[in-house]
Amino acid sequence: MLLQASGLTLQRSHKTVLDNISINLEAGRIITLIGPNGCGKSTLIRVLLGLEQPDSGTIQAQRRLRVGYMPQKLNLDARLPLTVNGFLKLAKGASKQQIDYWLERLNIQGLRSLSVHGLSGGEWQRVLLARALLLKPQLLVLDEPVQGVDVQGQMELYQLIPQLRDELGCAVLMVSHDLHLVMAATDEVICLNGHVCCSGHPDQVSVDPAYLSLFGAASDQQPTIAHYTHHHDHHHCLDGHSEPLTSSTTHKEHHG
Repeated sequence: MLLQASGLTLQRSHKTVLDNISINLEAGRIITLIGPNGCGKSTLIRVLLGLEQPDSGTIQAQRRLRVGYMPQKLNLDARLPLTVNGFLKLAKGASKQQIDYWLERLNIQGLRSLSVHGLSGGEWQRVLLARALLLKPQLLVLDEPVQGVDVQGQMELYQLIPQLRDELGCAVLMVSHDLHLVMAATDEVICLNGHVCCSGHPDQVSVDPAYLSLFGAASDQQPTIAHYTHHHDHHHCLDGHSEPLTSSTTHKEHHG
């Protein structure tokens, strides 16, 4: 057990934001928080990380737990001249070798010398992810990691997360709006709306009455993503260049 929270309750201006929420984070497992806007997902993360204090409840964390946190937003002063490399060097304990590794691992080598202020949404998200990974986290916390990323980029990022979990042996706590996209990338889903409406494996949650009452059937209230597959002899890196695929590699793209 890396982190365990029990009975978390938080009120703001006489409104209950978190109501008796419990969660267990274990190494090797990916847990995804879903729910409508304003349901308390980001607030719960802030409470779990000690950035905000609950009114009641307990949180127990493993001693010296290393946490890599990718916030939903990180606003930097536009007047501050800062390259991607300079930004990543600010991560605690980051070495040149580690920065080189994660830039290559996330296919953003070409962004190294660019200003952080000129990055696209998808590029900035990858840079923030690299920063979180530089901390060698035992717990990786991703608050809306695909915000501002196109559908193809979202799918690639969700496919990457289980790989990172396996590589680091860490736990992953992730916030997402779309259960359909994260299904294959998560072990457990917790559906929030101030309280825990339902939880379990994504297949179970997607048919739970509490989930359906919040989001409705995909065919009624939200667009379904139809996938088709075709094959390329190359793939596109996030920094814009393309690389040929080896003969033993098959690259598939999905489109909605």
